[in-house]
Amino acid sequence: MLIRLAIKDFAVVTASELEFGPGLTVISGETGAGKSLLVDALGFLSGQRADSGMVRHGSERAELHAEFDLGDAPAARAWLREQELDDGDACQLRRTLRADGGSRAWINGRPASLTQLAELAACLVEIHGQHEHQALLSKPSQLALLDAFGGHDAALAQVGAASRRWSGLLRERDTLSKTGDVSERSAWLRHQLDELERESLAPEAIAELNATHRRHAHAAGLIAACESALARLGGDESPALPQQLQQLRNELARVQEHEPRLAEVDAMLEAAAIQIDEAAVLLDRVRADLDLDPAQFDELEGRLSRIHDLARKHRVTPEGLAAHRDAMAQEFENLRNAGVRLQVLDGEIQAATADWRKAADTLSKARAKAAKTLSTKTSALISELGMGGGRFEVTLEPLTESRPDPQGAERVEFLVSANAGQPPRALRKVASGGELSRISLAIEVAALGSDAVPTMVFDEVDSGIGGAVAEIVGQKLRALGDKRQALCVTHLPQVAAQGHAHYRVSKAVASGVTQSAVQLLDAKQRQEELARMLGGVEVSSEARAAAKRLLRDAG
Repeated sequence: MLIRLAIKDFAVVTASELEFGPGLTVISGETGAGKSLLVDALGFLSGQRADSGMVRHGSERAELHAEFDLGDAPAARAWLREQELDDGDACQLRRTLRADGGSRAWINGRPASLTQLAELAACLVEIHGQHEHQALLSKPSQLALLDAFGGHDAALAQVGAASRRWSGLLRERDTLSKTGDVSERSAWLRHQLDELERESLAPEAIAELNATHRRHAHAAGLIAACESALARLGGDESPALPQQLQQLRNELARVQEHEPRLAEVDAMLEAAAIQIDEAAVLLDRVRADLDLDPAQFDELEGRLSRIHDLARKHRVTPEGLAAHRDAMAQEFENLRNAGVRLQVLDGEIQAATADWRKAADTLSKARAKAAKTLSTKTSALISELGMGGGRFEVTLEPLTESRPDPQGAERVEFLVSANAGQPPRALRKVASGGELSRISLAIEVAALGSDAVPTMVFDEVDSGIGGAVAEIVGQKLRALGDKRQALCVTHLPQVAAQGHAHYRVSKAVASGVTQSAVQLLDAKQRQEELARMLGGVEVSSEARAAAKRLLRDAG
């Protein structure tokens, strides 16, 4: 839900900040005051192409900022988490438009591309009216709305799973088929495997071989060092270290009674004597294991040389030989069974195709039922909204390709006839912005906001209507506001009276420059604004009474 919108140096707005709550918020004002600028600001925050003409004259840049509460936007929350742009339960969109034509965008304070901005905004806000950003005009959005209206999540998931299984099996078959005659490749792999399997190639085995080789390579020096150390520790050279430590302890013991801290020194020397004895035992064991054996050293040299030759041949490190061998073994096994696997795959692909067709048929029937219901409800609402004889149709277009598609066996197209006797045309080709706005409103009301977008914006949805139809439009908007957050730019008092909150946009000339201001109206101010909308420049007592009545009836 949109909770705050701030704009600065945008068109004729110097600076303005609006706060929004749930329900229907209406925005009114005199012609040319800049009512639609708030919708334009949301459009640019939704990734619309930058327009330097929207920067207020004399300013370097326009700044736009919107804050959303993600409590009712799970799709947006998931997108932010996937893009690693999430920041708690709120989301902030910011964009600047420069006078030189450039622009920059941020999501939760981090730089973002316009593509990212558009993807995220599509999960947050949907704009209907005479603007480019209209999600209902795209076929994918129409299909998603129909599926949401019909509650097809489970059926759609089954179709997607069947399609993915079919695709995976087809890729496996294509890979095996491309190998052609495998006998030559199999023979080569067998030869390479025989060569690799003669050696112990586990990384820990190679590490042990290297360590053993180093010991044998330095055996003479190791033996000499061990024998010299043993001579000093064992007493062959006098006095031995243990004897020196014992003499030192005896000398300190004679004077220990005069300095208590010498007891701590004696304990340390005793521990050192024990460590020296243990070191001598281990040193003797190491010396016993050392031997000058040229034949064994040559064998180690040969094994290491063969392993390094294999590593160079297969272009891997010695430690990577084991994994490389296992991969070749798996390929060899796959090639041996390729013929049998190909036969099995043909059957599995046919079964996967049948599973997809069964799931797709179930989804198609559900879509046809939902399409009929949505068409009937929307057509009835179109008539109520001042387009008598108008007709709305949801058509299902079968796919020509036979490949199992994750979205099902058809696509959806919304068709509409605004007047009786006219053939229905694609919704995206409807020329009148006002008609398109009302049709979009009818679809949203009929679907009760089935799409996941939490905020819907209607710009001049009441264009070209009045009287009783205007009152019905207002009621439908208010009903929609009970389900989702709705914003509506309007010039009709019957619509404005239905709002849960009301903003007024006014303009004035200051220092020779036209500026717009936005004000949240209280109950009294709202009544005056409705009276102005009813009576024009001169607000009469009758207009005020009518405004009061409109507010009372709406409440």
